[in-house]
Amino acid sequence: MKTSLWRIAIGRVSPVRSEYHGGARCGNFARRDLCGGGRVTGRPTAMAFKDGTRSAMLTRRKFITTAAATGLGATGVLTFHSFSKGSSEYEQAVKQVWRHGERGSSDAPAILRELVRYATLAPSSHNTQCWKFRLGDQSVSILPDYQRRCLIVDPDDHHLFVSLGCAAENLVQAASAMGFRGDTLFNTGANESLDISLVRATEVRTPLFEAILRRQSTRGEFDAKPLSNDELGLLETAGSGNGVRVFLLTDKQAMENVLDFVVQGNTAQMRDPAFVRELKDWIRFNGRQAVRQGDGLFSGASGNPSAPSWLGGLMFDFFFTENAENDKYARHVRSSAGIAVFVSELEDKNHWIEAGRAFQRFALQATAMDVRTAHLNQPVEVASLRPRFAKSIGISGGRPDLVIRFGRGPEMPRSLRRSVDAVII
Repeated sequence: MKTSLWRIAIGRVSPVRSEYHGGARCGNFARRDLCGGGRVTGRPTAMAFKDGTRSAMLTRRKFITTAAATGLGATGVLTFHSFSKGSSEYEQAVKQVWRHGERGSSDAPAILRELVRYATLAPSSHNTQCWKFRLGDQSVSILPDYQRRCLIVDPDDHHLFVSLGCAAENLVQAASAMGFRGDTLFNTGANESLDISLVRATEVRTPLFEAILRRQSTRGEFDAKPLSNDELGLLETAGSGNGVRVFLLTDKQAMENVLDFVVQGNTAQMRDPAFVRELKDWIRFNGRQAVRQGDGLFSGASGNPSAPSWLGGLMFDFFFTENAENDKYARHVRSSAGIAVFVSELEDKNHWIEAGRAFQRFALQATAMDVRTAHLNQPVEVASLRPRFAKSIGISGGRPDLVIRFGRGPEMPRSLRRSVDAVII
């Protein structure tokens, strides 16, 4: 579940030191003030074209001059007036998506639709929302939507089925809050589905249910402060499941070991043009695009500026670099309180679903304690790294499914979701 984009400011930009590679200078760029104005100067910076056929020298001054002719002011400040409207549309959409529904409805179809809405607030790889829902009389079935699979980053559909498990856990937590017990069964027949039967029970609004609306994959730095033993115990309990274990790594050396594998995996992915194209296809470069499509990775959720889609794509091609991403992951790991690794006993779809449910409970429990979570899945996404990564952290059996950093930090802008009508079949 790749969660990162790029770090760039339109306007004044300056090279930054590589934090991962011992402080060596690299050709990446860091954000500075967006509205400093004044003259933008600097030495030319080499830019490699994505087709690999040639490179060009582009000065910062020339980039701003070119951008000014196509929609940017001379200071690098965006002049597209529709952005303010797009921002308003995005904010309204966030309020509509991330909300509790009205309580007390006795209409069975309305209750089932509301359960589906809570289920869609779960995470998915690149926020593809790779699920479909089928409603029964007293049941909801979650089906994989293979049209929304990520063939490059997730060739065996592991993340897809983990996402179904995350959605199922949200649904079960919401069902409890509405006075139902949700019993799950994975149907492995020709038409695969995760069937959740609903039985009337005492209404229980758990802290995990209340946390559904506040949970997010926080793509930013944390405060590096450790969690208490009691807090770690709650996370470990929540993250354990049927055939799934969670390993909590809080020792700094152990976390540096994970970082080494993250960098190896990220480097391999960044050098794969197909991976980069797939990731770019799921990026929504501004609020209006995010609202219109209702899925994908909104650039603002990573602290990046909004831009017209064409300009966002251009900036992505120029500034989404291997070294910049590796430096960012170094900051992310070193600012975290710890790293959780979820391991399933068997490598099959049923266990991947259970891993998703365990992770979602972990993320909701963390959220209830005002602890943030984010994905670092490169060591398990690059198949050649996975066995060595497992061995390095003492896993002798099972498959490492997910790598999650956690810690306290600021809330980030939220991703959006498609409508309930769009996912019910």
